[in-house]
Amino acid sequence: MRPILIAFVALVSMNAASNVPQTYRDEILAWQQTRDQRLRSPEGWLALVGLFWLHQGQNTIGSGGSNDFGLPQGSAPEHTARITVTGEHVLLTNLAGERLKVNGAAVSAPVELRYDEDKPDKVTVDRISFFVIKRGERLAIRAKDRESPVLMHFTGMKYFPINPAYRVEADFLPDKKMVQVPNILGETELTESPGVVTFKLAGIEYRMRPVYEGDTLFFVFKDQTSQTETYQAGRMLNTPLPKDGKVVLDFNRAYNPPCTFTPYATCPLPMKENQLPVRVEAGELRYGHGHPE
Repeated sequence: MRPILIAFVALVSMNAASNVPQTYRDEILAWQQTRDQRLRSPEGWLALVGLFWLHQGQNTIGSGGSNDFGLPQGSAPEHTARITVTGEHVLLTNLAGERLKVNGAAVSAPVELRYDEDKPDKVTVDRISFFVIKRGERLAIRAKDRESPVLMHFTGMKYFPINPAYRVEADFLPDKKMVQVPNILGETELTESPGVVTFKLAGIEYRMRPVYEGDTLFFVFKDQTSQTETYQAGRMLNTPLPKDGKVVLDFNRAYNPPCTFTPYATCPLPMKENQLPVRVEAGELRYGHGHPE
């Protein structure tokens, strides 16, 4: 970006940040508090302690060293479960007795685990929970520990100053198609995108392409702050679905992907058209990065 434009953007940002309406400030602070609570949840991303790729046939999981997949020492029985994969079917055999439950219920006979994206079967044993996920053609176990060191030592997120200049109304242009979304594993996933949005920052027009996440538009984007201040691989943003051809992009709500905190997440990466040649000085900073001066 040219030096004059950088100075102009910085001046606009400082002026806007110093004149934040109290209602808007309270709204963003409430969002930040909710974000913090979710991160600190024993069911959240900070509790992840394992991503175990399943192979066909028998797989064993437990805290003992002889298992195919090891849980943290002392977190669960030495031999917790045997998981048998046949094609796309995943069968769990309980090796932990009454300590192990599936969806809160005790199990004695082997039980097939569902891995529906929205609500997979949840296995709990002592302080561990785990469930099956599917990524591309591969199946895996994702395990969480409510006493994970990452969770226990979490110090909270820091943010750019709240700046209404980064809450912009975008035009939504329908362009429904399937797109290849890359992820941190080096894979791509074919995902439906409903269109693109165009918007202006400091008078210059940019565009991004979302996909769906539940009943929201989901943007994975990267901007020039990723070089030093925000997460290197990019950030995320959710918005309501388009209304009357418009979408409100509030970059003060931009947040870091789970891969910021744990190597056990399979985060999507920004598509090429979502890599913005501009500094977006709003939203979450890189974890461990201090407030900007």
